[in-house]
Amino acid sequence: MGERKGTNKYYPPDFDPAKHGSLNGYRKSHPLRERARKLSQGILIIRFEMPYNIWCDGCKNHIGMGVRYNAEKKKVGNYYTTPIYRFRMKCHLCVNYIEMQTDPASCDYVIVSGAQRKEERWDMADNEQILTTEHEEKQKLETDSMFRLEHGVKDKEKLQKAAPSLSELQEAQSAWKDDFALNSLLRGKFREEKKQIREEEERDQALLKKTSLDLKLLPEVEEDKKLAALLKYRSLESYDKKQQQKRLEIISRSWFSPAGDKKTIKNLIIRPKPPPTLGTSAIALGVVRRSSKDGIQSDGKRETAEEATAGNSNGGCGQPGDNKTWTVTSNTLHPPTPTSGLVADYSDSSSEAEV
Repeated sequence: MGERKGTNKYYPPDFDPAKHGSLNGYRKSHPLRERARKLSQGILIIRFEMPYNIWCDGCKNHIGMGVRYNAEKKKVGNYYTTPIYRFRMKCHLCVNYIEMQTDPASCDYVIVSGAQRKEERWDMADNEQILTTEHEEKQKLETDSMFRLEHGVKDKEKLQKAAPSLSELQEAQSAWKDDFALNSLLRGKFREEKKQIREEEERDQALLKKTSLDLKLLPEVEEDKKLAALLKYRSLESYDKKQQQKRLEIISRSWFSPAGDKKTIKNLIIRPKPPPTLGTSAIALGVVRRSSKDGIQSDGKRETAEEATAGNSNGGCGQPGDNKTWTVTSNTLHPPTPTSGLVADYSDSSSEAEV
């Protein structure tokens, strides 16, 4: 690969190795190209990865750990002999700039401006984790022999206090030395659990198929079992016994209504049909009075409508042997004459003159 890259480079005719040194010197460009455009100001553009979760002060959005930015890196100081670098980058969601710098004392990054850290930290001393030795304490251990001796005594006391817990941990770890036995035990346990789960699914499917339901059955709970044991869903009498009891009630029941039911008795009374009214029947039949051929009408006494109604109630013809006939004209009753008779009204007929 090196030979291929070397042979593929183009050296112009006026290139002088003694004068230019390299192709970058000939082109007057930096090997990092655009990343070194602010190198004169002590700024190098690098690819920076967010070390933890933050909240942007410009857009108030969350920026997760691991998001990468093109950041401007520059040296701002030293912590003893360790340099402190500051990184300046632009938020990808707004125009806000975020500045962060290294903190060699705590082995962490500190936000200078433009963002706030999402608090997800914990105290290493509270979690009983191994703390890093501070620089001053480390320097004192190297130079002061009495301090080193006292520090060793404290470490031995801590070891004696932690000895019981350490022995328990060692015993627990010794039980896991046989990998094959542990693996076979674990696989057997998984097989039993899978078998139980399969049996429960088959039982649930059979129950759903029997009841024709499409539901998701939940696992049984002791409280539900106790509540279900208190409930009883059963019929006191069978279906055949209920049908037999219903037939006996129908047979023993009376066919007639009770004697005290006056409304039913009143409805059963047969009433005579009322006679038709003379005026209404005569008008409906269109009966009119016709004079005899000599055109003489009787000047006898006229009967009232009440007498005509009374005569009609006696058979519609008055007394037996009486040939009187009443005539209706314009809804008025007229007494009959000996020479008149009842005929139909054929006003449109041509034979009216002959009658």
